[in-house]
Amino acid sequence: MAFNDETIVRLFFDRNEQALTEVLAKYGAYLRSIARNILGDEGAAEECANDALLQAWKSIPPNRPADLKAYLGKIARNLSFNRYQKEHAKKRGGGETESVLEELEECIPGGRNPEEEVIQKELAAEINAFLSKLPKDRRILFVSRYFYSDSVSSIAARFGISENAVSVRLNRLRKQLKSHLQERGFES
Repeated sequence: MAFNDETIVRLFFDRNEQALTEVLAKYGAYLRSIARNILGDEGAAEECANDALLQAWKSIPPNRPADLKAYLGKIARNLSFNRYQKEHAKKRGGGETESVLEELEECIPGGRNPEEEVIQKELAAEINAFLSKLPKDRRILFVSRYFYSDSVSSIAARFGISENAVSVRLNRLRKQLKSHLQERGFES
């Protein structure tokens, strides 16, 4: 019997280790997919998925995620990007993650020091506002590429369009995002 998310969260709150088993059964492939898209390595993806389970165990409670899948996905994504940055600190790769980051670099302002934490939160809110105004298909396209780090070819296959069409749409969306952010005072 598969548990629903609410029951799984309750297991976390009860400190019942079955929560981890249920999350792995229900979302393990999803977490590995996120990590694999970012890291490009099956072994590293498996490690990040396991690390995501450990982080979820440590953070639930006190957190009570309203959307368990999104919560776990965000943990896996952040862990994967942190690992990617650590592994590539001294070298620049030509992988999918590097492409994704370079594509967004032109529209997202910097701000990596602690003093700009507030600005980063405002930036995240503006990006969310931008995404909320997009038609569903464009929002899915954007999130597939820039949150899940899906390749252009896999997005093209999912949408049933050419890779060139995906690239053109992503380019337009980045320009729209850049304009949206500049209108609100964010400079790239």
